[in-house]
Amino acid sequence: MTKQSRRTFLDWLLRGGLTAWFASIIYPVFKYMIPPDAPELNISQIEAGTLSDFPKGSSKIIRMGRTPVIVLRKKKGDFKALEATCTHLDCTVQFKTDTEQIWCACHNGFYDVEGRNISGPPPRPLGQFNVTLKDDKVIITKKDLA
Repeated sequence: MTKQSRRTFLDWLLRGGLTAWFASIIYPVFKYMIPPDAPELNISQIEAGTLSDFPKGSSKIIRMGRTPVIVLRKKKGDFKALEATCTHLDCTVQFKTDTEQIWCACHNGFYDVEGRNISGPPPRPLGQFNVTLKDDKVIITKKDLA
């Protein structure tokens, strides 16, 4: 049995304590940076509001699960529902009532009210949803389910 000096024991104790302290600081930081597993929300239909919530020539952005959807009521009175994220860099788009166009403010991209890209950097049209009216309610449904 070898005899351990007091200095060696204190060095071992100090290193162990510093390592434990450092780990107690670093572990929560790494744990915070890794997002938790969240189940995918599989929503196929949502109620956007009533007809009175949508005056002619207006829009409203709603969420269908994690997907933002822009619901437009054209000046003629018919409805259109499109994905509200630009196909260029996923910025949120907005409806310009004066020109009746959908505008992405990030890089000045424009879409028409049918979702087709008409100018700027967006590479493809916006995704579409079905809109049905049922008892004064505006109901949005995913395109592939209708």
